[in-house]
Amino acid sequence: MMLPNILSDYLVQIEQAILYSSNIYVERYEEEILTPKRANLRIRLRFNQTHLLEINEAIIVADNQLDFLDYRYHFQDENNCLIFRYDSTPHFPNLPNFPHHKHLPNDVIASEKPEITQVLKEATQILASN
Repeated sequence: MMLPNILSDYLVQIEQAILYSSNIYVERYEEEILTPKRANLRIRLRFNQTHLLEINEAIIVADNQLDFLDYRYHFQDENNCLIFRYDSTPHFPNLPNFPHHKHLPNDVIASEKPEITQVLKEATQILASN
């Protein structure tokens, strides 16, 4: 099945970003291609053998652009405690940028949808500062 370049390029970019990150073990990497213009991405990354980053995206190609139907980037520590999670679940309608938001250990704040590369960088920086 031939994918549009914008989708195949995106998937390659994500794969490369993970490959070039250090101290990451890939527990799961699943690209589910449903149609040439619809894919799901499910990734589980383990940092320093302790912290877990789960990446879930539902992607479609519309008008030669990537459109994210849904996403979740969940980062937790070795005790399964939340560090952060970006998601698009529509459960905070009063926040700006609804449905996009970011969960922190004791708060939920408005947020744009980040790129996976930004999420990897944020997780790496948090670990480096500990």
